[in-house]
Amino acid sequence: MDDDLMTVPEVLAALNNVSRRTFYRWRELGIAPACIRLPNGELRISRKDLRIWLEQRREVAA
Repeated sequence: MDDDLMTVPEVLAALNNVSRRTFYRWRELGIAPACIRLPNGELRISRKDLRIWLEQRREVAA
């Protein structure tokens, strides 16, 4: 389902094991996928938002 929420470790794994530090740096720079902060402080990312974020970064071969 496209609206499933992913944990940060799941997103890191989907991004070929990008480091947690890199992900949080992207957040500091405002270039990470959209996140949802739960009341307990944990972050979640919807699969749909991750897919859109990746598509926006697709480069066309020249």
